[in-house]
This record gives sequence, C-alpha cells and structure tokens, in this order.
Amino acid sequence: MASRSTEPPHKGMPDFRIVIPARYASERLPGKPLRQLCGKTMIEWVYRAAERASASEIVVATDDQRICDEVERFGGNTCMTASSHRSGTDRILEVTSRLGWSDDSIVVNLQGDEPLMPAANLVQVAANLVTSNCDMATLHKEVDAAHAADPSQVKLVHDQRGHALYFSRAVIPYDRSGTVVKYHGHIGLYAYRVGFIKKFSQLQPADLEIKESLEQLRALCNGYSIHTETAREVPGPGIDTEADLRRAEQLMAQDL
Repeated sequence: MASRSTEPPHKGMPDFRIVIPARYASERLPGKPLRQLCGKTMIEWVYRAAERASASEIVVATDDQRICDEVERFGGNTCMTASSHRSGTDRILEVTSRLGWSDDSIVVNLQGDEPLMPAANLVQVAANLVTSNCDMATLHKEVDAAHAADPSQVKLVHDQRGHALYFSRAVIPYDRSGTVVKYHGHIGLYAYRVGFIKKFSQLQPADLEIKESLEQLRALCNGYSIHTETAREVPGPGIDTEADLRRAEQLMAQDL
C-alpha cells in the first residue's frame, strides 16, 4: 500500500488550493463518493488525504445534495455546481468563479475516487507547476509491460525537460528494438492556474482527445505545455469498480 505521507509542504511552497470533483452518477459504480471504506465514505477519505497537504483551501465540487450533505457532516467544505458540466475541469471552473479566486491562484485537481493519494504528491504537483513554468503539471509512475498493455492505464511520454509529448491508452513508446522499455503510467492528478482553466474551458474538444477519451490531449493539441515527473510516492489504486473498492478496503485495513 502507498504510504501516507505526513511530511510538511516544501519550505517556500506557493499557496495552492485543492478542488475535489465528485459525481454521484458514476456509470460503473453508482454513488461512488458515498461508498463505505473501513467505516468512512470514500469522499471523506479523499478529503482527509487532501488535508495532509496543507493547502490553503479544500473544496468538494459536486452537483448532488447527498454528497454535499456528507461532506458537511464530517466538517468539509463544498460548492454545489451545475449538473450540465462535461468534465471535472468545467466543474472546477465554476468553483473558482463562485469563490472569486484570482487568475494567478494555483488549483490542484484531486479526483474524488483517489482515497489513497499521498499528500506528498499533491504538494509536488503544485510546486512543479511553478518551477516548470508550464501551463499544467501532472505526475507519472513506472509500470511494467503487462500494465502498459491495459488501455485503462493511460501511458505518457515526455521530453528531456519533463514536458509531456503525448498521452495514450495504447502502449507507448513502441518497443521496436526489443530492449527493455520503461513505461510511464499517468497519475490523474493535475495542477494549473485559474487563468489557464478559463482558457482551457473555451477550447473545443480535439480530435485526438475524442479518439483517446483523454481530456489532457486538448491542451497539447492547442500548444499548451504539461510538465510531468515521477511521483514522490506511488499512490494506491483509484476506484472505478466494485473490485477496486474491495481491493482499496483491503489495503486500508492493513494500515488501521
């Protein structure tokens, strides 16, 4: 199981906020944010993980009153958003507007189905956004050939500066030489500034984005830069299915 870091933010760490998009109507696991894991709802586990990163503000963005009620029950902050949003990024944009965050504000997008995301990674991705001078920042982990062959594990390749070149559900890079290849599995954690989110929301979905069903390709297709780096700590699995839920609960139980 990924360790849960209690390490404080880097000295001189810029101020950042965390938004947790959370939908009730998940196709593969309905009511996912409210599913129980070792006595707590999934959304509470995600929120507690965010708290350990010492962000200046944490907000759950949801369009469902049941999720809002649960977050308020355990003392968290919520923002009710429209149900018409196409993506979590659009939902985050509404939060930034309703809460009046400035264009320079740094936002970390933590998915509501990542209860095992180490706090160190949240700090890392926010810091990398600043030091890289890229439009977005994300993280990756090393995966073996078997996991690389799984289309549900998104892969990426990057240049010498850590700038992402492409994301794909296919195996990249293709191993034509027969040598051992290090595959980079994408971790769906992002940092960006509010000003960029506004620009991004105005872009039409790109052809490659539609083919791969990967929203981040819209940024690359429009000339924006995405920095990526190996995560300081490998996160536990995200949760999309009943099997994922059981696996995560088993891992959590080992730490209790």
